[in-house]
Amino acid sequence: MDNALIWVPATLVACAGQVARNTMQRRLTETIGTVGATQVRFLYGFPFSLLFVAGMLLATGDRLPGPGPGFWPFLLMGAVAQIAATGLMLAAMRQRSFSLVTALLKTEAVQLAVYGLLVLGDHLSAAGFVSIVVATAGVVMTAWTPKTAGEARRGGLVPICLGIVAGGMFAISAVGFRGAILNLDSGSFLTRASTALAWSLFVQTCILGVWLLAFDRSAFLGSLREWRSSLLAGAIGAGASQFWFIGFAITAAANVRTLALVEVLMAQLVSRRVFAQTPSREDLVGMALIVAGVLGLLLTTTH
Repeated sequence: MDNALIWVPATLVACAGQVARNTMQRRLTETIGTVGATQVRFLYGFPFSLLFVAGMLLATGDRLPGPGPGFWPFLLMGAVAQIAATGLMLAAMRQRSFSLVTALLKTEAVQLAVYGLLVLGDHLSAAGFVSIVVATAGVVMTAWTPKTAGEARRGGLVPICLGIVAGGMFAISAVGFRGAILNLDSGSFLTRASTALAWSLFVQTCILGVWLLAFDRSAFLGSLREWRSSLLAGAIGAGASQFWFIGFAITAAANVRTLALVEVLMAQLVSRRVFAQTPSREDLVGMALIVAGVLGLLLTTTH
């Protein structure tokens, strides 16, 4: 396969891994709280990221890349934004259905197209931008059902807003991570993606670990107590992040995150099988728009 197209299967694998990790984290919020479950993603994912770096260095023969002048600002932007986004996402998931919150997060795609252009100069064709808008419209239709509207009228806007803001923070984090990868001074895209991921998880583990020890020690101890389920969530999360970073190393973050809208379809399956939530007619129409937008994007980026 052409290296330029590797981002497509990498993104699909990342989506599947992320749905699995989000499901595990959602369950952990019931026992160790939102912040404790957020920490699991980073603390237990970091050791696996080191294994990824070692494997890539052995496989490619590259030396460990060094940071360029913009690496640390971009990495810190991505790391902090992702911590905030993860916490907001889990807080929303405690109050709304898994598939609904996943859909709200995916308003990220349009925001990301704008951020990527302004910050990194990642240009998209007109057809590509239209595809992003169509897919995002499908996300909105999936999220804003009569049931959701009724919840909002009954004072349920807070978790909806949390989901949308979390999507924006995920967009900022994607721009930061792509910027960090592009500011490493050497190595193949695989080595640079793995190196940026390891540094990101290290920084995030330190930031959130210090915060929990200072302000919520019980949540930190809870993440250690639940080490069996946390370790699995961390491993799957690190694997998903590895493939996200590979995608970011190859193409514009907006392309990666728009293809990632297929995660909404995966989340519907999880909602139906795990949480006994059935998709409505609006969900099905919205998912059709998502598929159409994603196919349009693929056609514009592979020709």
